[in-house]
Amino acid sequence: MPSEFAKQLGARLRAIRQQQGLSLQGVEEKSGGRWKAVVVGSYERGDRAVTVNRLAEIAEFYRVPVSELLPEGTPIQFDFAGKVVLDLEKLYDRKEDDLTHVANYARAIQHQRGDYNGRVLSIRASDLQALAIVYDEAPADLIDRLADNDMLVSDPRALFES
Repeated sequence: MPSEFAKQLGARLRAIRQQQGLSLQGVEEKSGGRWKAVVVGSYERGDRAVTVNRLAEIAEFYRVPVSELLPEGTPIQFDFAGKVVLDLEKLYDRKEDDLTHVANYARAIQHQRGDYNGRVLSIRASDLQALAIVYDEAPADLIDRLADNDMLVSDPRALFES
């Protein structure tokens, strides 16, 4: 059963598509088959999870900011201005799937930067915010999850304490 967030995200995706006068089939045709009607429809129903990368690609296709695709009330501001340093060896060696999106995102950042040292990767607050949206949780909660799973080189949680 889709989460409430997935349903609201899907409704935003549908609203943007309809504002542009596109049917699901029209999206498939306009994208040259890149976006299959059945996949876009499953995103809109909330039946299929949308990764951060896919959401950014969809926003680019519709020529809207990613924030326009997010449900009303989704926090997009994050007061943490530092960096989080991921232990890539531990992250990539995990067998569990609960941090798959973080691993995939880290690989995409490595590819974009051409940075393949393979040991650590620093991600910005904006990267952490995007990942937190995918996990439907607050950035501080994602930091907690990463720290609890020993995926951080240093623990930035102290920065949140006042």
